[in-house]
Amino acid sequence: MNDFLPSPSDPHFDPERPGVDPGRQRSYPFSQQSPGQPDESDPTIPADSPWRIREAAADREALAASAPVPPWRLLLRETLQVILPALALALVVHLFFAQATIVYGQSMEPNLSERQRLIIDKFSYHFHPPRRNDIVVIDLPGMEEMLVKRIVGLPGETIEIRKGVVFVNGEPLAEPFPHDLGYQSLPPVVLGPLSYFVLGDNRENSNDSRSFGPVKREYIVGRVWLRYWPLNQLKYFPSNPS
Repeated sequence: MNDFLPSPSDPHFDPERPGVDPGRQRSYPFSQQSPGQPDESDPTIPADSPWRIREAAADREALAASAPVPPWRLLLRETLQVILPALALALVVHLFFAQATIVYGQSMEPNLSERQRLIIDKFSYHFHPPRRNDIVVIDLPGMEEMLVKRIVGLPGETIEIRKGVVFVNGEPLAEPFPHDLGYQSLPPVVLGPLSYFVLGDNRENSNDSRSFGPVKREYIVGRVWLRYWPLNQLKYFPSNPS
């Protein structure tokens, strides 16, 4: 007697046919192996075969992924993920956007005093040249420290000082900020291209363009943007359109 029962998945299967029990099940053996994939239990496959090598590598990767990570390694990884981007960002900001500096000496009094801390704007001069009355930081060759001075003369102008009064192209310069005039005089100086004449606000106690001459644009680091220390003297310094 043929006891073959059609599978319910058979399109010709009819559970109402006489002699067919819908609840009767028959199992058929099947393999989990994909077509063309070797059976890993086959002893005839050599250990140095490419398939065996790939399987061993996959097993090692799975074992390594499931192994617990030491706490110190987790801490190191998280620290690096935070510190490295922060250092990179700080470096980019320092090189292209802003920089902190400290005032040394009394040459900019009464507007800036010694040991005050400043933030320099290095970005805006990429869009416009330095302007008159801007307080700038300059880094001259041969000087150990950067200097903080105020721009009074622009490229192409003739600068002259008569008993402390600054003249630009023969006209007295309006300087709407507290400063010491002093009594020093200076014969006319013609500024070349990309050259600026800088003075300290404390004219009687300042090393500036009267001694080292006009300053080239390449030596101007940026303009003073903010005084952030001491906190009770916090002040923003806007750029001064000329």
